[in-house]
Amino acid sequence: MNGMPEENLLGDYLRARRELVTPGDIGLPTHGTRRVPGLRREEVAMLAGISSDYYLRLEQGRDRNPSVQVLDALARVLRLDDTATGYLHQLAAPRPRTHRRPRRQAVPPATAQLLDAIGLPAFVTDRSLDVIAANPLATALAPGLRVGENRLRSFFLDPAEQALHSDWSHTAARCVAAFRRRLGSDVDDPRIVRLVGELSLASEEFRQVWARHDVRTTGDGPIAMDHPQVGRLHLTMSKLDVDGPDGTTLAVYHAAPGSEDAERLALLASLTTAPGRPADAPGVREAGGSSRTN
Repeated sequence: MNGMPEENLLGDYLRARRELVTPGDIGLPTHGTRRVPGLRREEVAMLAGISSDYYLRLEQGRDRNPSVQVLDALARVLRLDDTATGYLHQLAAPRPRTHRRPRRQAVPPATAQLLDAIGLPAFVTDRSLDVIAANPLATALAPGLRVGENRLRSFFLDPAEQALHSDWSHTAARCVAAFRRRLGSDVDDPRIVRLVGELSLASEEFRQVWARHDVRTTGDGPIAMDHPQVGRLHLTMSKLDVDGPDGTTLAVYHAAPGSEDAERLALLASLTTAPGRPADAPGVREAGGSSRTN
């Protein structure tokens, strides 16, 4: 299983990215049959200006502390962007063992008030992408945004969530890349271990995406949804870190002002606040079953 404690995170990442770069990408001739996907180890070593033996030791985990210069050279050869290069450096940095405190699920009052007042679908996730708070409009937009759900589980294991997203595989891959970037080399949280293990066993799609080792700064970006009540929605999801345990993130879906998508989102909001709405919709829901009423 990729990304688990005591594994060779740096070597796994180098290997995964090497397999995604073709000789043609970096100007090498492509004559003859190649038995391996992407670049050969000796090609990476030559282009990075290091010995083949040293590069082999890096991939195998026998040397885990390359210099900044070597890392930058490898990033150039592997065509890593700034985010991926930063992630590479993070994996190579020594990481002290720290005592992990029990997680605190409570959402800060100011964040809960913001969810109440924002008037847009909004929810809060913790480090493992568990939904720990959501406003009624968020749960009306997507059932997978209910408190207690996990965004990765919803994307990869819930057919209803997949049907909601017009390009669910791309959206899910983007979520995984942001999740991996946030984790960095700190992967020894038992919840993360269990989550990745569960998804790796249950979803071939997740296994393939996780094995690519893609990283991105955030999961922000355009989202297209086919909502059963209001139809096609073209939204943007924006995220920001909020006060709370490390990894607590507020996500908001919004549409361009004056657009048809904004009108459809307003229609969904009116349906959500209309008489007879679901009993779990009177206010922001938080982990533990509490509700804040407007």
